[in-house]
Amino acid sequence: MFAGIDEVDWASMEHAYGPADDVPALLRGLASADQAEREGPLDGMYGAVHHQGDVYACTLACIPFLFELVVDPGIQDRGSIVELLTSIGGIDLDEDDEEEIDEEEIEGAANYAMAAAAVTAGAGVFFELIADEDPGVRLAAPLALATLHGNPVRVLALLRERLPVEPDEEVRLALVEAAGRVALRHRPLAGQAADWLSRLAAESYAPGLRLAALAQLARCAPEALPGDVVRVVAGLLRRLRAAPAGAADGAEGTNETDGTDPTAPAGQGDDPGPAADAAEERGAPVTLVGQLRALSAAESAGRTAPWTADLLRTLHVGLDDRVADRTALLTDQLRSPDLRQRIDAVRMSAGLIRAWRGSYEELVRLVGEQLASPEPKLAEAASHVLEELFGLAAPAADALAARVVADPGAWVKEWASGPPGLGSAVKALARLGDARAVPALAAALERPEVPHDVGFAIGYLGMAAAPLAGVLRRRLGEIALDEGAYDRASPLLCGLTALRTGEAAPEVLRVLRGAPEYRGEWLRTSALRALGSFGPAAHCAVPELRALIRRPGTAAATEAAQALWAVDGDAEAVLPVLIEGLQAEHVHERRSAVTALGGLGARAEAAAPRLRALLSHDELWLRVDAAVALWEVCGRAEESVPVMLAAWEKNRHVRVRVAECLARMGAAGAGSDAAHVLRAELASVRRHNAMDGGYGSHDTYEDEKLLVFCRQVLLGNTGKGPTT
Repeated sequence: MFAGIDEVDWASMEHAYGPADDVPALLRGLASADQAEREGPLDGMYGAVHHQGDVYACTLACIPFLFELVVDPGIQDRGSIVELLTSIGGIDLDEDDEEEIDEEEIEGAANYAMAAAAVTAGAGVFFELIADEDPGVRLAAPLALATLHGNPVRVLALLRERLPVEPDEEVRLALVEAAGRVALRHRPLAGQAADWLSRLAAESYAPGLRLAALAQLARCAPEALPGDVVRVVAGLLRRLRAAPAGAADGAEGTNETDGTDPTAPAGQGDDPGPAADAAEERGAPVTLVGQLRALSAAESAGRTAPWTADLLRTLHVGLDDRVADRTALLTDQLRSPDLRQRIDAVRMSAGLIRAWRGSYEELVRLVGEQLASPEPKLAEAASHVLEELFGLAAPAADALAARVVADPGAWVKEWASGPPGLGSAVKALARLGDARAVPALAAALERPEVPHDVGFAIGYLGMAAAPLAGVLRRRLGEIALDEGAYDRASPLLCGLTALRTGEAAPEVLRVLRGAPEYRGEWLRTSALRALGSFGPAAHCAVPELRALIRRPGTAAATEAAQALWAVDGDAEAVLPVLIEGLQAEHVHERRSAVTALGGLGARAEAAAPRLRALLSHDELWLRVDAAVALWEVCGRAEESVPVMLAAWEKNRHVRVRVAECLARMGAAGAGSDAAHVLRAELASVRRHNAMDGGYGSHDTYEDEKLLVFCRQVLLGNTGKGPTT
């Protein structure tokens, strides 16, 4: 084995972390008989040689030796090596990708192509491995064939031949998944694959296999799904729950029924049992591969059909914009007596609501019910989901309030590093504007270290949090103005700003005057915004504000000018400062000046030519800010709306800002460009900011705001008009 490995000039190659002269040791380590000794090299292959999917020259040089390992029956854990080869050779660059490649990426693209060619050339060995004695190898081989082999017709035929004789249920599911992959990669075969999958989804097959077939149909041929897919899947889940452990997929030839959930003794399903903690009793794995395996084992412990969650996730991805069907499936899961199915459903509910618009009242109410579960994983998962829903969490408000009252120990979350933060249930309740969160926030404000996000929570509560003004003011007055002042003062200043607590002006002014050098600019900005929110009640700060605006062109001068306008209304004093701010070096400072000029309304008309010039600036967000400010100053929509609509099409993240301005402008004419754009937005089922592979904690909140503004424009609910 490994003939010629020492003849390769590994030292002349590099991987993600430097010279590749350690690769031979990694390859030899994969052949070790000891699992712990194999996991380290496998970590190294993914972490360095195939780092984040990259293909280097040393990755290409490994391919022949990886194939040697795969075909040697004496090597253990060959399934992991099959998966590694599948990853190395399975990267596709379509025409769109190729158009985006710059010169620096040409070498990488060539490596991807060579890796695909090399692994595909050897992919014939996977035909033999599909009947290997090792179930782990048989589990990995179908997807390798579907991804890499150049003869998909032969692959599909082999998958169909193998299924009736394959003894392992998880491998049978992998065969079905591979058929779906073939259909997706080779669309001319989609009909043939769909016919087979449809037959597997019929009533004569076992529930696990049927569920797998339905999941793949949803991916590659959703039109072939049964019309009553929700009822069918719900019935399959009931049967899987009722099956004894290890026998979930063994009842060939039985018919699917509409039986109700089996009656369970009180409390059954809310205790994962000792098996879930088995991984903790062993030594903690030191490799990433070992940790992932331990997590997977803990997640699967005690489950009758541990692969059910993956199948349901696949089904949901395939159902795509069929929001009503997906909601109904999750609603059924959340009513399950099976604890783990409810945990899975809570997690999948988050993904559905985050990416798709729909009617979620009942689903959210059921997520809220999980807060009362004695199982910490379920209750915590539910509170995290509700935290991100903001106003959509209203059907769970009472459940959240009960959770907050029942568990004061979870009001604040301590972290190993970084400042403490509010617990999920408290944040979720505050984001609803529910005054029942106030006692928890009051307690948090009395802690030695105030949670970093308490000010934001107060902002969502608005005047319902007015009772907290006194403690905010007192704690701010106690802040030592040293290098840690910003971290300690910023949540308090944020809360005072939200409440517009004018009586706190002296305490805020003390912070403004005594801000230390470290993070001093940030601290002064927070203090100035607080003073501005107080309006005339902060009149004692006018001399300090006038002193700060004497340095025009700086961020502090712009912030001070905004505050002075709010406190004193002296447009003549602040206008020159804000106009000077339009020439600031940094774009974000220019944007601040533009926004402040818009706040002056008609009093800033002298700045209109400069704002108009910014409508063609290279920075999109600055163009939008200038268009908004120009309308606020001049009141002529015809100059601003085309700029905003162009930005709307170019960057989806600017849409909330644009729609908010359009709502203040007034109702759009029925045939106007704005009305057309807004109607198209409201007709979309997918959230405007939904991303594949990532998300932000405020995505749902921002999209719901966008919908409100769009409806206001189209219904003529104009909100506030231009400032004058």
